Formats: sequence, structure tokens, C-alpha cells
Amino acid sequence: MVQPSLALPRLLRRPRVLIVGCGDVGLRVVRLLVPRWKVWALTSQPSRVAALRAAGAVPLVGNLDEPASLSRLAGLADVVLHLAPPPGRGCTDPRTGALLHALARRSAPRCLVYASTTGVYGDAQGLRFDETRPVAPCSDRARRRVDAEARVRGFGRAFGVRVTVLRIPGIYAGDRPGGHPRDRLLRGTPVLRPEDDVYTNHIHADDLARACVAAIARGKPQRVVHVCDHTELKMGDYFDLAADLCGLPRPPRISRTQACEQLAPTLLSFMSESRRLDNGRLLRELRLRLRYPTVREGLLA
Repeated sequence: MVQPSLALPRLLRRPRVLIVGCGDVGLRVVRLLVPRWKVWALTSQPSRVAALRAAGAVPLVGNLDEPASLSRLAGLADVVLHLAPPPGRGCTDPRTGALLHALARRSAPRCLVYASTTGVYGDAQGLRFDETRPVAPCSDRARRRVDAEARVRGFGRAFGVRVTVLRIPGIYAGDRPGGHPRDRLLRGTPVLRPEDDVYTNHIHADDLARACVAAIARGKPQRVVHVCDHTELKMGDYFDLAADLCGLPRPPRISRTQACEQLAPTLLSFMSESRRLDNGRLLRELRLRLRYPTVREGLLA
């Protein structure tokens, strides 16, 4: 028989979460979970250890590109929040594969939340749709995410782990590095003229962090969820709104032909995909009440 004095600490143990890729959004999640949760944060940059510790997390230095450095992750946490991006090239995500291999070496976590991207859908020509739409990636960047999604969902089925995939559009926040449109407005980067423009989707970084926590608590097994607000704006209209709120000139409008001549391929790729996302699962299943339901509220904040 287990002595009560020995069993009590286990019953009262704080739930444990491991955040993989603890950047800006990860730190926002840390602030939401500490001190109710024991939080570990994996980082590949030793220079970030002090900031993670100051936020209340226990830093772990490890690199998803170096699987041998991940041995301590096995059996460490009840929940894993995977925020790390794939590599910058190729069509697969070996980083996610290395993480899952490390987690499988001992008792698997009960829950894994993976932060993916809405780019997996490719160009939907402005259609509005929910999570049942098949993926159709148009770039290697999106194909890497499709591969990662398949890996984590397969891991969930194989080990009985409740996996939630969050498909995330453009993240913004006034206090997020590079996360406010004012920077692009100040550079005078053009946008497409209305007849060539595309619909974009957005989520404030604070609401994204809250969605991660909601997915940990209420995500359904092997479920995909769109994490976006209620905004339905074309890209040019979004930057016009931001310019008006910031008291800056609106960006110049150019044709798609001109954009192909003037803009970098990466930026141009974001101007080539148009979609409007249904966020019903976010509201109904994760029961998240958005703090910034549209970009107007978020940009003003």
C-alpha cells in the first residue's frame, strides 16, 4: 500500500508543459500558465536562457536539428506545445520528426498542440471555408507544414495522444517584433490594386497564446482548428486601415504584373493566395472569446 504521505505530493503536483520553440508567442503562453503550471521551454539559443527563466519557465537548451540533444525531453511533460518552425528548405519537416522520436522514447504526453499555418490550403480564390477543406499547398514552405501535421497526427494515433493542430494565419501585435503593419507602411511597400488583391486572415498574438492554452484544455483528439479573428479584409484594405489608424500615408497600389517585377518572391507568394477562414471551431469547441475580434481593435491596442 502506498503511504498517504508519499501519495499526496503526486496528487498535488502541478501539471507539466513543455514549450518547443518558445519565441514571442511561447513567452505569452508562459505568462498565461505560470505559476499554475510547471513550464519547461526548449530553446536552441543559449542567449535566451535568462529571458525564459525570468518569465518563469525552466529553460532547456536543445536543437531540433541535433536529435541527440533532445534526450531529456522523454517523459518530461504531460503536455507539449510545439511552436517551432520547420527547416527553411525541403518538402518535409525532420525537426518535428526528431521531436516526436524523442517524446516516444518514454511515456508519451497526454496532449500535443502543434502550431501550423493556413498556408497549407494554398490559393482558395477568396472562398470562405472551414477545417474540412483538403490541403493544397502551393509552396515548399507549406508542404513542410503539411508533412509536420501528418507526423503529429500519426503520433497521436499511434500513442493515444490527444493532438490538436492549430492552423494560424498572419500574427500581429504592437509589441511583437516586426508584428505591426506600421513597419511596412514606413517602408512604403506597395499593395495590390483592388481588382488583383487577395483576402488575408489575422490573429492577435495575445489571442493566439490564449488559443494555445484553450487547445491544451479543450482540444479534441486529432482535430484541426483555425485560429483567426472575424476580420474579412483584402490585404490592401488591411494596410489602408492600419495607415489610417497610425496617421500614416496609405500604401501605393500596383497591378499584379508590377508586383511581379518589384517585389521579393517571398512577399509575392503571400499576395498570390486568397482565402477567408471560418473560425467556428475556435469559438464553439475551444470556447475562446477573442479579446481582439477584428484587426481594428487589435491595431488600436
